[in-house]
Amino acid sequence: MNSGSYPASICKDGELKLVIFDCDGVLVDGEQLSTAQMAAEARKYGWDLSDEEAHKIFTGGELAKIGQQIAQKTGKKLPEDWDMMMQQRIVTMMKTDAETVDGAEDMLNSVIDLGLPIRVGSNSSGAEMEAKFASTGLDEVLEDHRIHSGRDLEMPKPRPDIYLHAAKQEGVPPTNCIVLEDSDAGVEAARRAGMACVLLRPLDKPAPEWPGLLRIDHLSQFPEILSEVLTQQRQNHEEMLPA
Repeated sequence: MNSGSYPASICKDGELKLVIFDCDGVLVDGEQLSTAQMAAEARKYGWDLSDEEAHKIFTGGELAKIGQQIAQKTGKKLPEDWDMMMQQRIVTMMKTDAETVDGAEDMLNSVIDLGLPIRVGSNSSGAEMEAKFASTGLDEVLEDHRIHSGRDLEMPKPRPDIYLHAAKQEGVPPTNCIVLEDSDAGVEAARRAGMACVLLRPLDKPAPEWPGLLRIDHLSQFPEILSEVLTQQRQNHEEMLPA
């Protein structure tokens, strides 16, 4: 595809310079554990919400806003530090219960082998991601200074700030970045940032529609997309060189 309505990172006449990963649902399979905790809290305050329903409603959400949803739905006043209490509970749980998404470590190593720099941009707190990556062993692949928390920086998705921050730290334009996401909020953040995005989700499930969005249903497919993009860009660059 040529540049125009598409971000330069996925165009053959553009250049892919940075890969940014979401955390939950992309690298670590911890979202359902977290939303189950939130479902239990919702039920405690009087909202008859199943774990499955909570997963649909709360996935990718900001803890403070989830607390507001529970309070609004139940008419109950939650503790002012409810989000902090939930955060600590989730961190403690992730130290023992977190698991990688199928194929995550192999995928990360394949992306690194392509020569592409990687970063993480997540709504999870830094403490939560530290627990998740230590528990799963992904801390051996992901460097601390390349992990960015929308919660800690007070710029949660769907705001684009966390992805723009990651690009700025790398020193590359947003349009030269590609994001791997699993949530609609994350996809919207990538879109607002002007970045291309690959959505990890079963292909029979609905998804946002915009020109910069590609889709996969298993992590093993992601390095293949990147490799194809890099090959097309390299070939185009070689064709543009003077004879």
